[in-house]
Amino acid sequence: MSMAAHLAATEYFDFTHPDIQAFSRKVSGSTPVEQAISIYYLVRDEIVYNPYTLKDGLPSLKASYCLQNNQAYCIPKAALMVAMCRLHGIPARLGLADVINHLSTPALIEWLGTDYFALHGYAEVWLNGQWVKATPVFNKELCARFNVEPLSFDGQHEAILQSATKDGSKHMEYVKYHGYFDEMPVEFIQETAAKVYPHFADIFATDNRMAR
Repeated sequence: MSMAAHLAATEYFDFTHPDIQAFSRKVSGSTPVEQAISIYYLVRDEIVYNPYTLKDGLPSLKASYCLQNNQAYCIPKAALMVAMCRLHGIPARLGLADVINHLSTPALIEWLGTDYFALHGYAEVWLNGQWVKATPVFNKELCARFNVEPLSFDGQHEAILQSATKDGSKHMEYVKYHGYFDEMPVEFIQETAAKVYPHFADIFATDNRMAR
């Protein structure tokens, strides 16, 4: 299996960006597994999860966006983990799935116009001869607020979001997996936004791209 596409810097997995280069110096560990685990926790907890950053459109999909703003939603946080892994020579790619988050606030549901979260992002990392899913999305402070155990990652087992909270209430329901991507699937995201979030379609229009 050729890993070249899973190691490349791209427009959205932009690990040549100086902010990512600087952030990467925080990574610890001497093996790919140790480094991937370190990257996971850095991205999970040092970048605040904020779904409302979606309003920034295409620029918000870049890995570097997370560090320029110190906050992001699931896709760019996953993109940052992918970019950081690639920078350290660890093959990685983006995964997307549709989910229902049963802990969504009424305000967020009203803003989105639905409780159906299309294209939830996570990372897939090649470790010890297999692809392992990792979801560095919800920072530990946010998890504490919603009574959810922060999602851990050991580099061996899939780390996808829990189906229930600590008290057994429903949390995350995975509805549909869309597979993996070597680069950000911008056209797919644009098409999906137009269908699921029609009132947001314009913010992901290519001609609305802002230089950052």
